[in-house]
Amino acid sequence: MLRPFTRLTTLSCFVGSMLFAMSVALAQTEEIRASRDWIGGIPEAPTEDWEVGFGGRLYDNWFNALDVDEPETTHPAYPAAGKQKGASTWRCKECHGWDYKGKDGAYAKGSHYTGIVGIRDLIGANPDRVSAIIRDATHGFTAEMIPVQALQRLALFVTRGQHETDWYIDFESKRARGDPAKGERLFQNICAACHGFDGRAINFKTEDNPEYIGTVATENPWETLHKTRNGQPGAPMPAMRVLPVQDGVDIVAYAQTLPAK
Repeated sequence: MLRPFTRLTTLSCFVGSMLFAMSVALAQTEEIRASRDWIGGIPEAPTEDWEVGFGGRLYDNWFNALDVDEPETTHPAYPAAGKQKGASTWRCKECHGWDYKGKDGAYAKGSHYTGIVGIRDLIGANPDRVSAIIRDATHGFTAEMIPVQALQRLALFVTRGQHETDWYIDFESKRARGDPAKGERLFQNICAACHGFDGRAINFKTEDNPEYIGTVATENPWETLHKTRNGQPGAPMPAMRVLPVQDGVDIVAYAQTLPAK
């Protein structure tokens, strides 16, 4: 039989161990929370395709992808001549574009023009270099905003996940260089589960001013291709990065035949 002092010591050690374990578990939970996607966690052994796709969703909208509060202010480095404000100015795509070309691409004019260059020159660069750029004084993304693991995945997307949009989308007409018939097969078996067979099951705007997948694909095929390959931040949309890029282009080509209103 244990003496009272021994029992007390044992109990104290047990309680201490439990508190330590709880603190570790809490820290791990916070790390997962700060790095989670809509699935609610990360794979035990993430493949590069998954990590690059996650990075693509961060590029799109990092605060939705991470399920954290969006910034309340306009980004300090957002140009005064720009027409956007607030949280949207913190999204990578807002300055660098859905085609990754910034001022030299689809954002060369219009409501999203900033005069900022794209990220095409960073293809093949060391991801650590990109991580440092994202953390620098100009970009200003702290570890509290984008945790280390998420930062690494964003850097992987920038260096390994881009596609040359001019190969797949005609810049002037905005028509996808794909096969609508092939895209229809993919759309009916994958995309229609959420978007519906006519693409109108999800309305991104309002009943009076609807916006469907057909609307977006027609008006902004670069965005549609990016989301087709990487998924929608914070939503249960599959990323088709594991399939050839042309499959995504075929889906966009078919989506351009769907109702826009």
